[in-house]
Amino acid sequence: MVFLCEMAVMDQTIVVLTLIGRVVNEVVSFIVFSVLDLLDFLLCYTYKVIDFFVEAEWKPCYCSSAKEAITSSGKILVSEQGESKIVSLTSSYKLQLEEISDTLYTRPSLASEVSKSTVNELKRLKLESTMIQSCEKIKKGTVRSTFTINSTIVEMLQGKIGGGQRSHPIPRWSDCDCKTCNSWASCCKDTLFVKTDGAKDNVQEDVLFIHGFISSSAFWTETLFPKFSKSAKSIYRLFAIDLLGFGRSPKPNDSLYTLKEHLDMIEGSVLEPYKVKSFHIVAHSLGCILALALAVKHPGSVKSLTLLAPPYFPVPKGEQATQYVMRRVAPRRVWPLIAFGSSIACWYEHVSRTVCLLICKNHRLWEFLTKLVTRNRMRTYLIEGFCCHTHNAAWHTLHNIICGAAGKIEGYLDVVQDRLKCEVTIFHGRDDELIPVECSHNVQSRIPRARVKVFEKKDHITIVVGRQKAFARELEQIWKNSK
Repeated sequence: MVFLCEMAVMDQTIVVLTLIGRVVNEVVSFIVFSVLDLLDFLLCYTYKVIDFFVEAEWKPCYCSSAKEAITSSGKILVSEQGESKIVSLTSSYKLQLEEISDTLYTRPSLASEVSKSTVNELKRLKLESTMIQSCEKIKKGTVRSTFTINSTIVEMLQGKIGGGQRSHPIPRWSDCDCKTCNSWASCCKDTLFVKTDGAKDNVQEDVLFIHGFISSSAFWTETLFPKFSKSAKSIYRLFAIDLLGFGRSPKPNDSLYTLKEHLDMIEGSVLEPYKVKSFHIVAHSLGCILALALAVKHPGSVKSLTLLAPPYFPVPKGEQATQYVMRRVAPRRVWPLIAFGSSIACWYEHVSRTVCLLICKNHRLWEFLTKLVTRNRMRTYLIEGFCCHTHNAAWHTLHNIICGAAGKIEGYLDVVQDRLKCEVTIFHGRDDELIPVECSHNVQSRIPRARVKVFEKKDHITIVVGRQKAFARELEQIWKNSK
């Protein structure tokens, strides 16, 4: 009896402590991110001044509000009902649409969001009445669509297409100038960095590896590639790429790093030059979105699809997909630390640029210090992958792929379920604090034939790193079964 009472008291204590922890996290997070809101505002003008003195012009940013539709030399960005698209005018006057995430320029401060939420309930009845009146006006034809544009994207595209602005130097003063990060600038080919391994003469099947956010091909080549068996390497030709803007791949300053740009580069760097007709895909985190889009684009070519920690968050009805996913991936909380890091990367354009300035520009120093402290016992490929990118690439890829593709993923999953017959396998670490395990189960709910394997005591990185030999054998079995 005494034991049961003690257990009850202990359970109650745990509940109380958990509640206190949540309250403390909420309060501290509000204070910290309110300060970051102010800091980002100040850094905006600081960087404008520094950019002007160093490069004779300032780098466009997304702090400016959207304006009425303005055409640039061949392209405009239009936005209607929360969905934004670039409209490209080609020589044949056809329109090419590339979706741009509105989260790039619609990121309200934490204080404004809290203020807004407190009055939403008071305005609900008034808004409902207004919506009814608006619907009546639309039926009568008295209201027309209003398109808006963000001036920053226009400034970027003017220099890219029409030559209205001079191009920014490569690299920019705040980016790393080492040979590793800028090897692409001296190469005549505008293609991704591709690391190949495995079969050369008697190629039977191809495998494409796509890394995640702020990573590189080394995530695969330094872990899995050495662990594949000799028999596998005699059959499979392995391709590991550095995505556009990361690792040793091109990092154009005028790119918006859209889904289409990433897919075009993958096709032009791997599928076309190597004449790949059918292939297996292995993708991690953000790379899973690109893998799904690629599979949908080449439904008859994909032989198996292996996804690690896919970031799929089903969007509730009435929610705007891009904004909902941004808040799930970057919840603006100080704990856990990985959520704090993702929140800074996603919400604060200029604070995250400062982080890139301190870490990415000086990655050689961090690698040296790591080797010095560990007495060269630690391999630094993860640090290299984490640091070898520009802020422009990371910022646009994060918003335009993870957030911008939020409204497309369900359609991709449905196509994989209905049109693709390939095997789908999903791996996830139970302790993944960035992409929760529920995301993999969400994918399985759309693709019932998908097999989900959850590994205890593994997180977003250790799902591969630390168990590479076992994972290599699992992949070989998946490829073998797909035959």
